[in-house]
Amino acid sequence: MEGLEAIFRWLHVLAGIVWIGHLYFFNWVNGPFQAKIDGPTKKIVNPELMPRALYWFRWGAAYTWITGVLLLGLVYYMGEQALASGAGWSAAAIIMIAVTFLGVFLYDALWKSGLANNLRAAVIVSFVLGAIIIALFVHFAHFSYRGTLIHTAALFGTIMAFNVWFRIWPAQQKIIRATKNGEAADANVVKLAGLRSRHNTYMSVPLLWGMIGQHTTYFAGGNLGIPSDYFWIFLLIIIIVGWHIVFQIYKKAGKVPGF
Repeated sequence: MEGLEAIFRWLHVLAGIVWIGHLYFFNWVNGPFQAKIDGPTKKIVNPELMPRALYWFRWGAAYTWITGVLLLGLVYYMGEQALASGAGWSAAAIIMIAVTFLGVFLYDALWKSGLANNLRAAVIVSFVLGAIIIALFVHFAHFSYRGTLIHTAALFGTIMAFNVWFRIWPAQQKIIRATKNGEAADANVVKLAGLRSRHNTYMSVPLLWGMIGQHTTYFAGGNLGIPSDYFWIFLLIIIIVGWHIVFQIYKKAGKVPGF
């Protein structure tokens, strides 16, 4: 089991680098670059560049998610590290595991609803719903500190992988075909692809905290005045800080000059 864990962890990190590396390329390099080139140049460059980049992007997402689920099964479910000390498997824990992997449909419905037209309101509602889920991990399912962090990361990762395969990739195929034919892509399709890609970028930084932070217990309570039962509030702060970091990088990306 330890050998399998080491192999899956290695493959998970490798696939994650491929996926998130391309995510950041699309948002912080390619996005500003596309704004600088004209239509005829896009017609030549994008049908050759984008399908290649999107191939590694979507398969990186798929293998990151698959190996992540395998690691969850090995480490957190079979090893019961998802649960707080003394807590056994319960209906509440099973329910919250289901929420982890099915919450993506609530997210998708929210961002397809009329509320999405009010960006600030949609973000606030998304954050509140996420906070409720994280609080339920702790106080309803009785997940451990590590279990809470990794399931938060799994929730974000599942949403991100869904976006890649069912929202971004189908939209990009339509955009690339239109560009190749010298036509203007449907504005709604372009908006959808851009919005979900930005969502993935914002979720990626807190996701990384969930993956890495669960290997230490410094922020699990008892330090910095954090109560042991309310460490999840610090996690919410980390999510906000992560989103602000991404916001600042977007601002910087638009100012990086070419030659």
